[in-house]
Amino acid sequence: MPDSIPQTAFADLLKSDTPLLDVRAPIEYARGSFPSATNIALLNDSAREQVGTLYKQRGYDAAVELGHKLIHGEIKDELLRQWQQHLKAYPSTVLYCYRGGQRSKLVQQWLAESGYEVPLIEGGFKALRRFLIDKLEQVSSTDSFIIAGGKTGCGKTHLINTLNASVDLEGRANHRGSAFGRRVSPQPAQIDFENSLAIDFIKLPNANLNRVFIEDESHSIGSIHLPPTLYASMKLSSLAIIEATVSSRTSVIFDDYIHSNYLDFTAVHAEEGLRLFSESLMASLDKIRRRLGDDLHTQIRDIMESALHAQSVSGDSSQHKDWIKILLVNYYDPMYDYQLAKKSDRIVFRGNEDEFLSWAKSINPEAF
Repeated sequence: MPDSIPQTAFADLLKSDTPLLDVRAPIEYARGSFPSATNIALLNDSAREQVGTLYKQRGYDAAVELGHKLIHGEIKDELLRQWQQHLKAYPSTVLYCYRGGQRSKLVQQWLAESGYEVPLIEGGFKALRRFLIDKLEQVSSTDSFIIAGGKTGCGKTHLINTLNASVDLEGRANHRGSAFGRRVSPQPAQIDFENSLAIDFIKLPNANLNRVFIEDESHSIGSIHLPPTLYASMKLSSLAIIEATVSSRTSVIFDDYIHSNYLDFTAVHAEEGLRLFSESLMASLDKIRRRLGDDLHTQIRDIMESALHAQSVSGDSSQHKDWIKILLVNYYDPMYDYQLAKKSDRIVFRGNEDEFLSWAKSINPEAF
């Protein structure tokens, strides 16, 4: 087993979802990490702050001495137990700290002394993060995207997820887009989103794919922002418009935003699920009140309240389709038509779901 993992091996490391042991402080981990990483910190947040302060005041040697004083005896034994337990569960683990410096080298040394050989990532988190940023920049600089567009509810996300040569931006952002797109679980940190997105591109089945399908998105998905270079490339890419009836789109919105979200809320919050789901739905509607106008907002809100009441009494949630249809026809569709008119020169395909899949296969057989 090598002592370290060089940058030339980063792509294979990420493609294989190699387990990563992140020994940075929890506050560093929370700001951003990698999908396969587990955080078992050498120094907790308080200890890291103390060591950092002393380093600025008295230099490297004093900081290292303090670090050893803070991590000794039972504290060190407990950390070793946790690291060893992780390695027993995931023997192929690779470890890292921020720069691949003293923290990861010390953990590597302690583990070796206890009989566990673990390689560390050269350059640590910073190097692996830089590698992924560069990957996003590289992907964004190519003319390789097909943007799947269409009116709200046409099933774009579901369709591109049937293709091998696709990247699901909304899935990575853990948000379904629009004012109603928030999910029960929180969105990832911005860095986590970018790292996962870059890894998705690395994992595409063929490095030379020249047609990668991505859903049409604005520059933000909830609280997540698309990397500027990626968004700029998307705005210049070919556009495939998926067409569907209002009835079909209403059903898709109902399944994705009402039924699915309700199940998520009740799974997490049990008896409080319906109440919290209702509050979330009403809050989402109120976010677009100004753009709807008072009359349309009041009309939709009344129907929504009636649907939520029926759902709470009988468990029947089908009445939600009434306000969904009104919202699509009177708000989302006109807005989309206006936006699409400005992109008409980029349209290379129009058709229904089956026609889209047939067309996608014709331009990129490796997508299937």
